[in-house]
Amino acid sequence: MQIWPGHPYPLGATYTGSGTNFALFSEVAERVELCLLDEDGTERRIEITEVDAYVWHVFLPSVHPGQRYGFRVHGPYDPPSGHRCDPSKLLLDPYAKAIAGMATNHSSLYSYDFEDHSRRNEEDSAAHTMHSVVVSPFFDWGSDHPPAHDYHDTVIYEAHVKGLTMLHPGIDESIRGTYVAMGQPEIIDHLTSLGVTAVELMPVHQFVQDGHLVEKGLRNYWGYNTIGFFAPHNEYAHGGDTGQQVQEFKQMVKSLHEANIEVILDVVYNHTAEGNHLGPTLSFRGIDNAAYYRLVDEDRAHYYDTTGTGNSLLMRTPHVLQLIMDSLRYWVTEMHVDGFRFDLASTLARELHEVDRLSAFFDIIQQDPIISQVKLIAEPWDLGEGGYQVGGFPPLWSEWNGRYRDTVRDTGRSQPGVLGDFSSRLAGSSDLYQHTGRTPIASINFITAHDGFTLRDLVSYNERHNEANGEGGKDGESHNRSWNSGAEGPTDDPEIKALRLRRAKNFMATLLVSQGVPMILHGDEMGRTQQGNNNTYCQDNELSWVNWDLDEDQKAMLAFTRSAIRLRRRHPIVRRRRFLGTKGSTASSLPDVMWLGTDGHEMSSQEWQDPQNKCLVVFLNGSAIPEPGARGERIEDDSALILFNFAGNDVIFTLPEARFGSTWTVISGTADELAIGDVLEPGQTITRPAFSVLLLGRRPEDLPAAADAPRSSATGPIPAQAAGDPAGAAETDGTEPGAPESEDPADEPEDGSSGADGADEDPADADAEAVDPGAEDAGSADEGTGEADAETSAQADDAAAGDGEAAPDAPDTEAGADAPEPGGSEAQEEGAVAQADAPAEPDGSTDGAGAPDSPDEPEPEDQPEPEPDPEDEPESEDEPAQEEGPDSQTPPAPPTTA
Repeated sequence: MQIWPGHPYPLGATYTGSGTNFALFSEVAERVELCLLDEDGTERRIEITEVDAYVWHVFLPSVHPGQRYGFRVHGPYDPPSGHRCDPSKLLLDPYAKAIAGMATNHSSLYSYDFEDHSRRNEEDSAAHTMHSVVVSPFFDWGSDHPPAHDYHDTVIYEAHVKGLTMLHPGIDESIRGTYVAMGQPEIIDHLTSLGVTAVELMPVHQFVQDGHLVEKGLRNYWGYNTIGFFAPHNEYAHGGDTGQQVQEFKQMVKSLHEANIEVILDVVYNHTAEGNHLGPTLSFRGIDNAAYYRLVDEDRAHYYDTTGTGNSLLMRTPHVLQLIMDSLRYWVTEMHVDGFRFDLASTLARELHEVDRLSAFFDIIQQDPIISQVKLIAEPWDLGEGGYQVGGFPPLWSEWNGRYRDTVRDTGRSQPGVLGDFSSRLAGSSDLYQHTGRTPIASINFITAHDGFTLRDLVSYNERHNEANGEGGKDGESHNRSWNSGAEGPTDDPEIKALRLRRAKNFMATLLVSQGVPMILHGDEMGRTQQGNNNTYCQDNELSWVNWDLDEDQKAMLAFTRSAIRLRRRHPIVRRRRFLGTKGSTASSLPDVMWLGTDGHEMSSQEWQDPQNKCLVVFLNGSAIPEPGARGERIEDDSALILFNFAGNDVIFTLPEARFGSTWTVISGTADELAIGDVLEPGQTITRPAFSVLLLGRRPEDLPAAADAPRSSATGPIPAQAAGDPAGAAETDGTEPGAPESEDPADEPEDGSSGADGADEDPADADAEAVDPGAEDAGSADEGTGEADAETSAQADDAAAGDGEAAPDAPDTEAGADAPEPGGSEAQEEGAVAQADAPAEPDGSTDGAGAPDSPDEPEPEDQPEPEPDPEDEPESEDEPAQEEGPDSQTPPAPPTTA
């Protein structure tokens, strides 16, 4: 075999067409061997003698794609000094672009004896570990190009490659659960008919199966246990794992791009699968432990851990930063992905102990001409002190808005005193993002995600039911801000089932009329359930996979979601590029948003401060949008009234006076009392059912002439004085679904509505047909293992204790009256407002491997409810301190007009 010196760059194995260059960084190594492995396990070792700047390199003309390889690094094994070189372990290339096989939990993977940790274990690991693979860089991309959707036009769909496709009846069983399945027409048709613009794939970097899970008959389903930052996970490949996974991933991306759908990857650069000091030696640990991992200063045999997984990467060294940046660029330039969601992103900003917005990680992202131009989304917390950083990331970054999730969940279960904060979340959370020069697109709005309840379970369970995880049901988040609507879990009670469907629609409607970027969890659009398990990180089975066999309620939920997304796409008033708060141009004209009470007048301070006020009317003025369109044109849209009733009883609403509109048309709603297309008059009174949302539309020509005068340019947001900050609080348009998926008046182009964004025909614009899982309607299912609830833990380090929380009001319906209330209460008399939230554990802690749910925000003092349940105790949990201001409980000042 010919052996040439090769080059120190690029790192990893690079096939040139005439051979392969290998390059490995290790500052501590004394010798490095490149090991070539055949199918039968035969190993050829090649001594690497060329070293430049700690990069060991060699070129082999006879090595081609498909070749398995690994490294053996000779050097010091001295854990107290931070060194763990062990040449008996075959090591993965950190830059491997494909990985073959899966590591077992064999003792040879560990450098110590299980019986005596002080004794070395020199068993050879080659037969029990994973192997790096040389891949071909060549692929026919054709005319592929990134869809590059503007953020404000984006609807994100969080999906799992296996979970979304594994049960789809229209996909051949042999390819289900793979990248090939993800690119099939059945899945793409579902996504396009739904109207999403981007899929956010749960981890597809190569990850490791956890030995302790396998021993219990479980598996790492979520994949937040990365070992290969360049390699697509091989278990999602159909044709093999010696490079086929790369080709199949690229084809999946190409197919999604052809459908105008972006691909965003959920990436885990904060830790690796090697775990703590007792973990296996698979790659980084044996190559240069002290260079890759953050070690405890006073005890370098142990790892500094802010992730709950046993280790954290050392973000202040150039080689770790280079690894991350090289990985990100590779996925953009070679794999054509469109963005990234960074798991536990606060860890990436810790150069020393604190989260630092001026860290080198943010600097290199900012200056990179490739990565700075794709979508960058942070999960803005970790387990370390001060880790909860919602609103704390710099420009360029969007964030999973945990404040949005918690507030909307509380509002949707009729918690007292949250209406002001709810209005701020609807309006894009300017209180969190405007101070850093960001706009509403910084807020990734979500109500559910992979870690936690599904949307259906959120309205069906008070308690987690995680017994299947094998941890005594104690893992996962215990404080879910959920309410079961009158019965725990499955029920045949038609009133409870109807209420659950209505509440699920309420949540979906709220999400899709909120300013910011909505994210939907796969399967939520069609009522997927995990049977109350809120931590399915280890459930690689039908509990987690999307079931495409839909009942009538699920079909109704799917139709509703499609309608809501279609309304959002057509109406720029609910996807503004700038925060709300534009004044009217004349004394008679109206601002872009107004907050009204049930009497049709602007909300008073007393109404904002009333903790028992659970109703709100939002007016969005389609004739007062200050920002221009993409070509500089003036944007004019329909105006909207959105009526929210989150009380547990029916409420009478009075429509506002004629200056808001001479007529209002019912566009969508989550209850059936009004028909789509019904016309309502100013000052008319209507009764809205408990837990319902209604969207009314007014076309520009229906505006009285006095209010239709030319607008002035934006004057900036109104100062934030309260939780209901008008400046950051109202961008919900009425994409309130609730309407049947048939002919919807909002589905037709509106006269004079130049601001609607769809000039081109979109598959989602078509009327929804009956759900046929085997046809086009097919579609939609972190940290789990080892990662405790990062948000909850972060808040404990960074917060003041909360005041406790009242249980939600149960609806004043017969379902609520007849069904047992949460917390073991007896059925209450009809018409009584019942408490319906189960108490959290007294210390508010979470146990086990629960994935992060953001810390709870401070809540107002509990107010007495009519006929409270004596068995419901207030929840108590440490929560981040909250300054008075736009999202405090002080009422906002009324919007002013010029």
